[in-house]
Amino acid sequence: MSGAAGPAVNGGGASWWRRLRRQLWQPPRPHGEQPRERVVGPLELFYDLVTVVLVAQAAHHLSARLDWRGVGQYAAVFGLVWLAWVSGSLHHELHGREDARGRTAFLAQILVLVPLGAFIPEAGGERGAAFAVTAGILFAVLALLWLLASRGDQPEFRRLSEEFVAGTAVCAVALGLSALLPAGARVWTWGLVDLAYLGGFAVTIRQVMGRSPAAFTVTDAVVERFGLLIIIVLGETVTGVVTGLEAQPVGALVLAVALVCVVVGFGAWWTYFDFSGGREPRRTPAASLQWMLGHVPLTAAVAAMGAAMVDLVEQAHHARTSAATAWVLCGGAALVLAGTLVVAGSLKDWRAKWALYRRLSWTCAATAAACLVLAALRPEPLVLGILLVVLFSIPWSVAVAYRVRRA
Repeated sequence: MSGAAGPAVNGGGASWWRRLRRQLWQPPRPHGEQPRERVVGPLELFYDLVTVVLVAQAAHHLSARLDWRGVGQYAAVFGLVWLAWVSGSLHHELHGREDARGRTAFLAQILVLVPLGAFIPEAGGERGAAFAVTAGILFAVLALLWLLASRGDQPEFRRLSEEFVAGTAVCAVALGLSALLPAGARVWTWGLVDLAYLGGFAVTIRQVMGRSPAAFTVTDAVVERFGLLIIIVLGETVTGVVTGLEAQPVGALVLAVALVCVVVGFGAWWTYFDFSGGREPRRTPAASLQWMLGHVPLTAAVAAMGAAMVDLVEQAHHARTSAATAWVLCGGAALVLAGTLVVAGSLKDWRAKWALYRRLSWTCAATAAACLVLAALRPEPLVLGILLVVLFSIPWSVAVAYRVRRA
């Protein structure tokens, strides 16, 4: 009796283990099974917050070095962080599940992102080699996650997935090897990696959607994730103002400049979410790519504006705003306007509300050009801030006037 019961018990144990594994460690979801309706979970929000900590590190370094070299380093570092975020986010969107495996995938990335963030302030100097090696490890982790997911893909997508994995792995190696280069060449290499990865990403998305539009769509969850990232990054404008206030005695003029900067940040939020945020793009490869890639300069510009606000508040008593502060702040505002317009051009609403968006396109383009003129003029900080508020209000005023006339 006992001998006969042994196999049954063992079989029951094996069956219990298989059921537990199916619940906690499911295989990655294959292409084409992306859920159309899904709620963004707290794990994804935590991952987004970790990413924004790195963006904040890059912005804080930029605020301490507002020159062309600082801007170049900021762009290269921000590009790597954003690409890692979008790669990890889309991996979960396409292949992830709400189980232990999905959580482990995010944890593996976060464990690399944390030291990477610590190296960002000195990425262009003493800690550049450490940053390069850590970034290489991060992209290697992403390559592994996409490789494991590709094993469950249909044959028509597996070849394409493997090519994307190979490209990610090559970028990982290039980042690791950049640790051996001098500091200047190292930063240039990171910029080239950014461009190469963006190009490969664009080609992959176009080919996937070309073969089967259902294999990848920008869902409500993706729209929400991108919008939430913009909101969190917009917090850097408030951080920049608070940091500027901490650095000196707060008088009436300093406080006035600080509060005007807060309104400028609010204007950036208003512009993006009134005209493009929270809306789905058209379901074509070109529109989906335009929507996603349009967020790159837009997000980078918002964080850079926060970095420039630190200096603008500190220069409250100056007769003219410094050239670097004026160009980064006003140039960032111009990019926000232009980026919002690029993202809006990919939306379903662009064609459905063409009369409105046609007016907005001309208005945003002219307003962005006016921001650059303001940067060249470099008026005193309070005047510059007030004029930026006025410029951000113009597209909104045009939209309101259009809707009033149509009512």
